[in-house]
Amino acid sequence: MSRPSSAGGGGGGLGAGKAGSGKHGVSAGAAAAAAAAVAAAAAAAAAAAGVAGSAAGAGSVTPAAAASLPTAVLPCQAAELTALFECPVCFDYVLPPILQCQAGHLVCNQCRQKLSCCPTCRGPLTPSIRNLAMEKVASTLPFPCKYASAGCLLSLHHSEKPEHEEVCEFRPYTCPCPGASCKWQGSLEAVMPHLMHAHKSITTLQGEDIVFLATDINLPGAVDWVMMQSCFGHHFMLVLEKQEKYEGHQQFFAIVLLIGTRKQAENFAYRLELNGNRRRLTWEATPRSIHDGVASAIMNSDCLVFDTSIAHLFADNGNLGINVTISMC
Repeated sequence: MSRPSSAGGGGGGLGAGKAGSGKHGVSAGAAAAAAAAVAAAAAAAAAAAGVAGSAAGAGSVTPAAAASLPTAVLPCQAAELTALFECPVCFDYVLPPILQCQAGHLVCNQCRQKLSCCPTCRGPLTPSIRNLAMEKVASTLPFPCKYASAGCLLSLHHSEKPEHEEVCEFRPYTCPCPGASCKWQGSLEAVMPHLMHAHKSITTLQGEDIVFLATDINLPGAVDWVMMQSCFGHHFMLVLEKQEKYEGHQQFFAIVLLIGTRKQAENFAYRLELNGNRRRLTWEATPRSIHDGVASAIMNSDCLVFDTSIAHLFADNGNLGINVTISMC
């Protein structure tokens, strides 16, 4: 049987039944020189490409090829230039809009918000000075994904980098247990060992078709029930969460998460079913990756949603059984 835990209590009480150098001070003059170097390299590469195009015939040089010339022709120089954008605090890259201190030193916008003075020269960070030259240089360079050390090989334009990093499969995984108390992060391969070591009260059931029994669903306040289901060589986390969406009105949210990537999740489907008193309530969907988490599913209502009155129609003495079926697509 599944024993509930407070949603704010993390995974501790969850249960289940039948779950380079670092400091670069860049002055405006250095930025202008860097921009000039990139522009000259691009012009030279474009000229060379134009000569080749003339030899091969008019129109043989495509815009896509021209756009990639600076990094394709001068990879070493491009790497040296991206190093100029390293934040001296977090060692990530300083990306547009780029602000500098009065001496010309750069710091990324996230770190800048936490600082009272320049980390390089200790000078004032205000008033904000926009470095347009470095922004132009940044627009010509590919920047490695922040998870390159974890295995991501992509280099992207600065405008594409934040969006990619939000969904990068090499991003560290957080503990998938509901609640905010467990701050663990690690690789995908380390998720299950973490759950088995730090959240031992979560029971794992084997099989494609199981029954998840949530006990004491009438407990007041926000409560969650969690279990694991293992089948098809993968582990799935089943979560039933009760929240008070607005005063006096509680709702239940049931969802299945794959301990895996978003791409792996697309290979499966799950079915949740409540049965009882000649009534049936079902929900079928693709499981979400634990990268997405429970909160986003609840926010988008991408899960089985029902209120307290519906729960009572299917409950037996305060216990609610949910049939869970996992299948491969």
